[in-house]
Amino acid sequence: MRTRSTFVKAFSAAQMRKQNLDTLFMVWLVSRSTEDLLDTLLAPAGLSADEFAIYAVLTRSETLTPTELARWMSAPATTVSSYVKRLESRGHVVREPNPADGRSYRIRPTTAGRRSHKAAFDGYHPVRAEGAGRAYDEGPARPGAPARRGPRDACMRPHTPHTSVA
Repeated sequence: MRTRSTFVKAFSAAQMRKQNLDTLFMVWLVSRSTEDLLDTLLAPAGLSADEFAIYAVLTRSETLTPTELARWMSAPATTVSSYVKRLESRGHVVREPNPADGRSYRIRPTTAGRRSHKAAFDGYHPVRAEGAGRAYDEGPARPGAPARRGPRDACMRPHTPHTSVA
């Protein structure tokens, strides 16, 4: 997991307008800031922002193939393989034979993996609910306005229909 030893003050909106920054550069800046914020929030649970997202995808399914996980991650097979090895070494996932394809395997989160995701979520959720996530909540934007719908925290929320995380 990445740790930052210094704080860098971000540009203000006025400074960014003055610089006439490219939209893709702005997306990159937001991405870095978001990842840094999540890494800080998730550090007590021992997960990085990327790992938290992977755990979220894995805990929403019974099992996934590496190809399915790669699609969710928008990542190459080598990256998926590295993450699976790391999570497996922690005892948070297991590989099981894929009955549909003998050359492949399925990845299943363990109880310990679900517990780790829940601990990370418990640290992340209060901040998310208080801040940036409000834009995605369901409900009227202002009194009398039509209800808006958003992803809420559908992918990040611990999902345990088949397993208890006690």
